[in-house]
Amino acid sequence: MSAPVEEVLARAERAVLIEAGAFRMGTEDADRHRDDGESPVRSVEVPAFGIDATCVTNAEFAAFVGETGYVTEAEEFGWSFVFGALLEPEQRRASRKPPGTPWWRAVDGARWDRPEGPGSTVTERGEHPVVQVSLRDAEAFAAWCGMRLPREAEWEKAARGGLDQARYAWGDQLTPGGEHRCNIWQGGFPVRNTLEDGFLGTAPVRSFPPNGFGLYEVAGNVWEWCSDRWESGQTASLTGDVRVMRGGSYLCHDSYCNRYRVAARSSTAAEDASGNKGFRLAVDA
Repeated sequence: MSAPVEEVLARAERAVLIEAGAFRMGTEDADRHRDDGESPVRSVEVPAFGIDATCVTNAEFAAFVGETGYVTEAEEFGWSFVFGALLEPEQRRASRKPPGTPWWRAVDGARWDRPEGPGSTVTERGEHPVVQVSLRDAEAFAAWCGMRLPREAEWEKAARGGLDQARYAWGDQLTPGGEHRCNIWQGGFPVRNTLEDGFLGTAPVRSFPPNGFGLYEVAGNVWEWCSDRWESGQTASLTGDVRVMRGGSYLCHDSYCNRYRVAARSSTAAEDASGNKGFRLAVDA
């Protein structure tokens, strides 16, 4: 399943070039999350940079671990969060529920290569985005291949794909012509997913059409780490280090978390790893 090491190390050469220039960041949408700091709309000047067309995959992360022997934070902690519907009933019943979010389970042994815990594997998911990775894990992979995490303004400019103030990365309609453009929740969250987009958990990278810059799955699928520190509101962290994440995930739904909108943002503790967080990398041009 592991990708060729030389190919992974050369990923910066394949980064999509985003030209220098200003764009309008943020939104004034009526349904924006006001406490998240999505507004006001402001002009932001961004130097040229390169960014991955896709999130880092399981096969690519396997190459990194195989070459370096890296141990993730979830492995050190001995557990991580998994979406309960992805677990077998017995495992779901045996795992702890975090308060306030009963659809998650704290699963002993969940880690990047066993994303749902013991008995799970990524062997057949080499092209899915790697999950169960913390900020430190993402930064370690980035350093290994000579790249870095994107800054938030870079991420949003790239995700917009050249569109000015569109609601989504592809335009203003969620499903133009009835076509699903991202992997999010359909149906009544969190009880029933109708799977209209074809996926309950993660989808392989390049499952949906790219945006105008050639970037895939910048909406839904997995949340993506950014390097910026979170300044709006409070998020619990063991270390006090809270970072921005962008893009939403397969668990986002209009009734609960419509953060697959291109201007939406959220936060997570730097040490947090879960089954719906991944990352893509950037590089200075």
